[in-house]
Order: sequence, then C-alpha cells, then structure tokens
Amino acid sequence: MNADQIRTGLKSHDRALHIKSGWIRDPYITLGPEQEHYYLTGTQPSENDPRETTNPYNIGLGEQSIVGNEVRVWRSKDLVEWESLGPVFQVSDTMKARSGKKIGKPLIWAPELHWLGDRWALVHCPKQHSSLALSEGSDLKGPWTHPMQGKLGPRHDPSIFTDDDGSRYLLWSNTLVAKLASDLSGYETQPVRIDPAGTRPGPNGTSIARIGHEGATMIKVGDKYVHLGTAWSTDQGRKGSYNLYYCVADNITGPYGPRKFAGRFLGHGTPFQDRDGRWWCTAFFNANVPPVSRDGIETKDLGENAQTINEQGVTIVPLEVRIDKNGEVIVRAKDPAYATPGPDEAQQFDFASTN
Repeated sequence: MNADQIRTGLKSHDRALHIKSGWIRDPYITLGPEQEHYYLTGTQPSENDPRETTNPYNIGLGEQSIVGNEVRVWRSKDLVEWESLGPVFQVSDTMKARSGKKIGKPLIWAPELHWLGDRWALVHCPKQHSSLALSEGSDLKGPWTHPMQGKLGPRHDPSIFTDDDGSRYLLWSNTLVAKLASDLSGYETQPVRIDPAGTRPGPNGTSIARIGHEGATMIKVGDKYVHLGTAWSTDQGRKGSYNLYYCVADNITGPYGPRKFAGRFLGHGTPFQDRDGRWWCTAFFNANVPPVSRDGIETKDLGENAQTINEQGVTIVPLEVRIDKNGEVIVRAKDPAYATPGPDEAQQFDFASTN
C-alpha cells in the first residue's frame, strides 16, 4: 500500500493495511519510550540475505528456511515510514552462547520487545537457546545482560505480560504462565498451565483442550485477562488458515472461559494499541502456496493446504476490543475477510452474544 492509503486506513480503522514489505514471520509491534516511536521486529533472515527478495514465499521451515540468527528492528513515528535500526541482538548474545555451550542451529525465532520504563526486555526462541535479555537503558542495543543467569529454562515462544500493578509474567509453550521477580532475576511462582474451558473435537476422534499450539500472548481488557493463542483452522499441521483465538478469566491463572474466535489469518499476531487507543493485530504470510485472493474468501474452504490472504511483509488488521452488554469481552477482527471462520474451521463458534 502507498503512504496515503495507509494513512487513510489508520484513520478509518476498518480494513487490513499492508504497512511494510520484506520477509518476516511473527511480526511484533509495540510503542517505546514516551510513545514516540513504534518498534517492529519478528522472525527474519539475517540482514542483507539476498534470499529475502529472491525467495519471498519461503515458508521459513525445513532445510530451505531463510530464518537468520539476528533480531532486526525497525521503528516508525506513524506506522507508515519505517527506519531500520539493523540487527540489535544475535545468537552470539544469548546466555547459552556466552557460556560456551553448543547452540545447534544458530537461529532466532519470534522475538518480542518490551519497554519496561527504563530499559528494554527482549525475549525469543527457539527453546534450545531462548533468552530473556535486558538492555542497559533506552537505546535498543547491546551490551545485553541476562538477569536469570541461566535459570530461564527452555521456552518456546516466550512472551511477557505486564499487569496493571506492574507485576510481570512470562508465558510460553501454549500455554504455561509464571510470575517473574520484580528484577526479572527468576520466577516467583511455579508455572501454571492455562487452557480454555471445555474441549473440542480433534482429528482422528481425539479431544483438544488447549487454545492452540504456539504464539501465546495476553492482554487485559478492563479487569479481565485475555489469553490469546494460535492454531490452524483444521487443528492439523499446515492445513487451513493460521488463526487467532482467545479465552477470558478474572485471574491470570484462571479458570478461563471457553475458546473464542478472534480472527482468521491472524495466527501469531500481536494485538497492540496505537497512540489513540485503537487496537490492531499484526498478520503475516504463513502458507505453503502464494497468497490467495481475498475475494469471496469468507466462504472458501482452505482445508487442503496451508493458505492465506496475507502478502509477504507486515499487515495490520483493525480489532474490535470491547466488553458487550452481558459483560463478555469481545475481541474480533473488523475487516470482513478476517472476521469470521472459514468452512474449514474445526470448531463451531457461537457469535450470538456480541452486542
């Protein structure tokens, strides 16, 4: 999209906006110090890898993956024009690498950046050398310190949630949650597993209780904890659309209510608020084939293969986030192409109480 189209869409908050090109998965956007800039990172190739342009629909998996060994970051004042900050963290900065231990494949997946008020926290996987690292100050750069000094543990898709009282929690592995010490030097509680209430039918006659299989995050709406997770629509690996789901609780450790639908093609997206308080969710290309047309997508069955309407790069999709007249938290994509499950969706959802 050109700059004028993006600016118009940011104001109308009613349709998906392709705000940045370039190979990326798991895009993460957050506001930084003084809310001056938005910061963007995600799973990416190493800087200047030519395959980013020559192989744009590489799926990021297997031996042909172009996922790199760096955390690359961009920043923007308006979500339109993006300035590269280059690589700010590398595999060599991890606690495991500094300890001289064998890394295996030197890749970095799903980094998140969290502004703590006086410094940055960075988390990433894969779990074989996952990190929780801190910057020295407001500059998003090394040297990085590791407050847990090796006690983090192997963590798939780690994410940090900060509660209203300033207490912080780590979520990981779809989904365990544990409270962090105030100085982030360890855990104050044992991990607790959080799942939505009930089960849903799974492939081959099994039952599934978890919200998804990866990409767990959390936001707070009013005094309600909203746990978000990612799964394929069919509940089978790389078949269907890569979607975002949620469940709600009064306490961070639950019990949580039933699994609900947040958005099609929004799997491992970041719900974030812009400076005006409007909610958006990041989205990206995750499919086995190039993007399909969004025309008529609401009624198209995608269950035979991993498919998406998202172009390679970063798309942001407007979210409706509110509490309805019955006191229920509603989280739903506003763009019609993302707002409803497709025919390939394994779970049946009740959208009756959304007024």
